[in-house]
Amino acid sequence: MVFSSLEFLFVFLPITLILYYFVPRNIKNLILLIMSLIFYAWGEPLYIFLMIFSSVVDYIHGILIEKYRYDSRKAKLIVMSSVIINIGLLSFFKYSNFIVQNINSLFKTGFNGVNLPLPIGISFYTFQTMSYTIDVYRGEAPVQKNPISLAMYVTLFPQLIAGPIVRYQTIAEQIENRKENVEKFACGIKRFIIGLGKKVLLANNIGMLWNEIQHTCINDLTVLTAWLGIISFSFQIYFDFSGYSDMAIGLGKMFGFDFLENFDYPYISQSISEFWRRWHISLGTWFRDYIYIPLGGNRVGNIKTYRNIFLVWLLTGLWHGASWNFAIWGIYFGIILSLEKIGLLKLLNRVWKPLRHIYVIFLLLIGWVLFAFDDLHIGYNYLKVMFYASNVKIIDAQFISYMASNMILLIVLCITSTPFIKNIHAYIIKKSKINNLFYENIIIPITYFAIILVSTAYLVDSVYNPFLYFRF
Repeated sequence: MVFSSLEFLFVFLPITLILYYFVPRNIKNLILLIMSLIFYAWGEPLYIFLMIFSSVVDYIHGILIEKYRYDSRKAKLIVMSSVIINIGLLSFFKYSNFIVQNINSLFKTGFNGVNLPLPIGISFYTFQTMSYTIDVYRGEAPVQKNPISLAMYVTLFPQLIAGPIVRYQTIAEQIENRKENVEKFACGIKRFIIGLGKKVLLANNIGMLWNEIQHTCINDLTVLTAWLGIISFSFQIYFDFSGYSDMAIGLGKMFGFDFLENFDYPYISQSISEFWRRWHISLGTWFRDYIYIPLGGNRVGNIKTYRNIFLVWLLTGLWHGASWNFAIWGIYFGIILSLEKIGLLKLLNRVWKPLRHIYVIFLLLIGWVLFAFDDLHIGYNYLKVMFYASNVKIIDAQFISYMASNMILLIVLCITSTPFIKNIHAYIIKKSKINNLFYENIIIPITYFAIILVSTAYLVDSVYNPFLYFRF
């Protein structure tokens, strides 16, 4: 089940909200746990036991860490046990086939892979469960002695299958003592509708263009069509994932939670370093706090600092998928970030802002090609077309047709990927004292109603409704 489905919008969510708000305070977490398990089991009933196992394992480890807190050796062994079990599960389901394939390729062997389907969201909830035991070990979060409450945190459906990664320490207090109110609920509904519109009306529509270009024979592509295709993908993945994050944050507010932001208009960045501070913030901070800083961060000399950057970005790439294109994608950005740290960033700060933005977008588009194609050969050929290194045309009638059909959509995507509308809204609220009543009570509600109405109409007719980050 996905958030942008009629079953979720008009069956699952209303039933869950009714149950949640009509039960006593002391069983609200139990209701959320039950409904979250139903939500997950809707698509993968077998793997629900894997998630329950992870919850039990980390509950027990958390209790043991608290028990042996003053025995540093035992506490360290316990937290290492938790990390090994979690990484072991993730590696088995996500990377075992990849490892077997590479062994077979390298040593000419014929081992069979496990060929199990990847559990949806395993990369997200594995990182969350690890954050719990690590935070308890560090003394940055209290141990959770109620197994229902911890299992609810692990399985919480708003952010279960595609993030954002909600670290235990950020909502430890909210798990037991959150406060629901009308204002927060209304804010959650608005945020959810914005995310739904971004996903259904923007990501899905530009995604159809990318899907068509992506599956065009490489010899039939032109230079401009190839560039248009990867630009379309860059918009699709942003509005798909940031839309999902908006919906997750909005749903969290409906149930009294305050999740941290996950995107901050990354496409307005003036450097690649800034871009990755704005994109998938929860993943970036996770790797920073649990990998980069424990390795010494930038406090261990230049060589080790660059080693740490490369290791973090290699792991970031592999976190997204068990394929060499993701590893190369991670190394690619590791190189760029290292160059910016060495001195490129200082040079960029002297350059005219529009040129800095072009630099960022250009490198990102190359990176998205590496990300989009699991097959390295196809990705390489796609890059050759983009840079006119193949025997292809620069432009043809198909490109003109694509542009004519999608020009308005592309303009809307460019505008909405910046804070322009947000700033206009803030300006009207601040300056237009006379018309504020009309704007806030008429224009804004009509806008939200129109978004959900048009999104619903789209979902009734459309069969194209993917969530890109489900596969990670």
